[in-house]
Amino acid sequence: QVRLVESGGGLVQPGGSLKLSCTASDTVFSLNVMGWYRQAPGEQRELLAMIAKSGITHYADSIEGRFTISRDNASDTIYLEMNNLKPEDTAVYYCSPVPRVGLGDYWGQGTQVTVSS
Repeated sequence: QVRLVESGGGLVQPGGSLKLSCTASDTVFSLNVMGWYRQAPGEQRELLAMIAKSGITHYADSIEGRFTISRDNASDTIYLEMNNLKPEDTAVYYCSPVPRVGLGDYWGQGTQVTVSS
């Protein structure tokens, strides 16, 4: 059974930091690459960062240098450490395998990040 559970979001002031977590079911996490996405109100969901089992990472230009993706293969968990947050980072953040093979329309519940003073 597919399961993705995101947590760690919240309200933070500009310049602040948050660390998101995502726990995935074995069947999902065993896929090689996991990623973090976000969707802002009125916008399409965008892929921010991804990480292979080997630890190789790739970031979108919009967050490179501020966000760091990591994974713990022993606990089927990935993380997104976010620093120097900006109001435009406000969105619901989701994790998912990359590519989303076999998931159809399934997404986890996401975790809300709001950056505001």
